Amino acid sequence: MGVIARQSIKGALANYLGVAIGFFVSFFVLTRYLTQEEIGLTRVMVDAALLFSSLAQLGTNSSVVRFFPYFKDAKGNHGIFGLSVLVPLAGFALFALAFLVFREPLLAVYAKNSPLVADYFYLVPMLTFFALYTTVFETNASVLMRITVPKLVREVGIRLFNLAAYLLYGYGLISLDVFVWLFCGSYGLAMLLNLAYLTSLGHISFRVDWKSVKPLGGEMLRYSLFMTVTVLAGNIPLFNSLFLGAKAGLALTGVYTIASYIANVVEVPYRSLGAISRPVIATAVKEERWDEVNRLGRQVSLHQLLVSTSILYLIYVNLDTLFALIPNGEAYAGGKTVVLLLGLAKVVNSSFSVCTDILNFSRQYRWSLLYIVLLTATALGLNSQLPESEDAIDVAAAATLTAYAAYFILLFRHLYVHLGHISVFSRGQAKVVAIMAAMSAVYLAWSSVVEPALPLGPIAMAVVRTAVLGGMLAAAVCLWQVSPTVNSMAKGMLHKK
Repeated sequence: MGVIARQSIKGALANYLGVAIGFFVSFFVLTRYLTQEEIGLTRVMVDAALLFSSLAQLGTNSSVVRFFPYFKDAKGNHGIFGLSVLVPLAGFALFALAFLVFREPLLAVYAKNSPLVADYFYLVPMLTFFALYTTVFETNASVLMRITVPKLVREVGIRLFNLAAYLLYGYGLISLDVFVWLFCGSYGLAMLLNLAYLTSLGHISFRVDWKSVKPLGGEMLRYSLFMTVTVLAGNIPLFNSLFLGAKAGLALTGVYTIASYIANVVEVPYRSLGAISRPVIATAVKEERWDEVNRLGRQVSLHQLLVSTSILYLIYVNLDTLFALIPNGEAYAGGKTVVLLLGLAKVVNSSFSVCTDILNFSRQYRWSLLYIVLLTATALGLNSQLPESEDAIDVAAAATLTAYAAYFILLFRHLYVHLGHISVFSRGQAKVVAIMAAMSAVYLAWSSVVEPALPLGPIAMAVVRTAVLGGMLAAAVCLWQVSPTVNSMAKGMLHKK
């Protein structure tokens, strides 16, 4: 767990540096220099590329994580890296063919309400390729327990590259066409940086060692193709923007985009913790050390629930201040409910995604197919009912929360009944829920009684509000001993002082 802790902390720092940059870019650059339609355009393009690239992986990234322990020995990694590059290339070729065949029907979907998407849809394949191999190289680094640099590239590098494009366009130095090309090109630069870093680690060969692959080839192929379908679970939020763009237009998609940027902060810690804990969980599952799997699952789930709910709480109590401060904030304030609903969906997904990892790494991974089909059908069915009105963004966010809740309820039951009574639930999680319920009541009292009596400006009030409510939240967590790890860290920080 020492490696997990160190790399998770470094990765989290990279993530939060990216969040800080993203906060500035999203709320003080995008809202000032881009219209709602232009923000919606970039969101639809990126989400389409992420969805297509996840399918084009053909399950390779999950397969690399699961089977890496079988390939790794003192002499090397026996061609698994080469395989991880070759298979997605075949997947991308299949996607490119499908794109050519279905291009016109897809364009027709967006032509009425989102003509800008139709104008730049031809760039989606290029953006898909960049997103695909950015993820491939990042996954290869994660199985080597090296996630910090790839996280910096994804969370910081891409945002800085995009910031340059936003400012050039905002100051009228480039046209919209050039801006969109630069925006897509930033993902290509990220791909190349990840490749350079992976190569610099040494002991990496992209030559496929077919003799080592052959004994596990059949199982790897079945697992990878299976994961091609199950990967949809992580992409349910992408459906929202794609459906919104088609049914409600890019302006509402832009409002939804800003709201989702806020909600995305909730799951930042899991991006690091999940990336570094998956290889450890995969090894424990392979060796059938179910007590260890149980312990790891509960540990990851508890701390992610604690962190994600705390972040969502502090965000929500300051939302009105945030919308009052950002440029054109009144145009985006309608997304407040979206932030809450999407934030709760992020809490559920990030807190319990470890269940998905456990099932996918086990010999019962085929069961995931049933649950993913149900999850995807639920999300698509709910999104297909989006109204062509301003309520569409709230309905889309509620659809995501509902789909994830139903999915994890089924998954919890399966792990407990069919996989050695695995359960990620603990007494600490019940304490977290109770604390958050109490803190919600405290916020209502604070906003209705205390704040009206304090003659402070919006920024000063936000600082005081965050300090007081955040301090009360931290005190409750420590005094009730929600997590021995958190208490130990708190004592260590106090002793250092």
